[in-house]
Amino acid sequence: MKKTIFIITMIAVICIMGSYSWAKSAQGTISMDFDLSGHCTNEVVKLWIPYPISNESQTITKVQVSGNYKTSAVYTDNKFQTPMLFAKWEKGASSRILHFSFHVSRKEVIKNNFPNNEAACSVADHSKYLAPSTWGHCKGDVKKLAEKITNGKKSVLAKAKAIYDWTCENTYRDPKTRGCGSGNVCELLKDPGGKCVDISSVFVALARAAGVPAREVFGIRLGKKPVVDITGWQHCWAEFFLPGYGWVPVDPADVRKMMLKHDLKLGDAKTNEYRSYFWGGVDPYRVKLAQGRDLILNPSQKGGKINYLMYPFAQVGNKTLDWLDPDTFKYTITYKQN
Repeated sequence: MKKTIFIITMIAVICIMGSYSWAKSAQGTISMDFDLSGHCTNEVVKLWIPYPISNESQTITKVQVSGNYKTSAVYTDNKFQTPMLFAKWEKGASSRILHFSFHVSRKEVIKNNFPNNEAACSVADHSKYLAPSTWGHCKGDVKKLAEKITNGKKSVLAKAKAIYDWTCENTYRDPKTRGCGSGNVCELLKDPGGKCVDISSVFVALARAAGVPAREVFGIRLGKKPVVDITGWQHCWAEFFLPGYGWVPVDPADVRKMMLKHDLKLGDAKTNEYRSYFWGGVDPYRVKLAQGRDLILNPSQKGGKINYLMYPFAQVGNKTLDWLDPDTFKYTITYKQN
């Protein structure tokens, strides 16, 4: 009898929570292996890799770097202080190998115990998270749309929630988008289909246009099996700053991904569960690698600013390699649970 009651109780709990649930934490080792040997030996080759650091949501340990590079070091960019591992091979090097690995312990993030009263928002303290980027405009049509979405909303929280809801309801995941997308917001407002960088950038641009400090977070997903090839598992989500509370994660891109994956409609109960979860919550199966748009790397790259640093970035002489083309830019990223 007691066993029957226990089973019925557990079924009820599962129904209340929904058919999905996230673990509270995840941990394992990420290994990145690069081979740039196939390029011209008469050119200097440079490689920049996003370098994760510990924060309140993740702990990075057991960092290992090895290879036959001439020089290697960890630097940050000057604007966002985004860390990056840099390696350089001089002219004449016929072999260019690098191994980079680290252990990550990642927590689920739930931030929804919002204060009843907001503190004042300091524009000066968050100016770089209110400013436009090259493709993340905050003026013109973006500004008009942000004002329409947030009409009547007075608080930062209310504005951010209205923009989150609009983004969930008016964008869609386009599996044909290359990589994670470019985040070209003006083009996305004409056709709001894309992947995680695109959808997150729409939220960020609209939030900034409404006076809400916001930023993209660039990372990579962790596997749920003992060993997983995660070379193409990069993922971008967003955060907005709530005065007196801190940075709050949101992931409308994963709402739309789950809707596509499970063939869900906007009004479905399951969709509402995902929307509720990813408003202030993100699962532990991800690690933050970088932040910032329009980056000047350190040491600086040839050419103009780069859109973001989530994939590894390499240059052979003055030529930038396509980080999504395995024929010219050879690397693998593996996740191993431990």
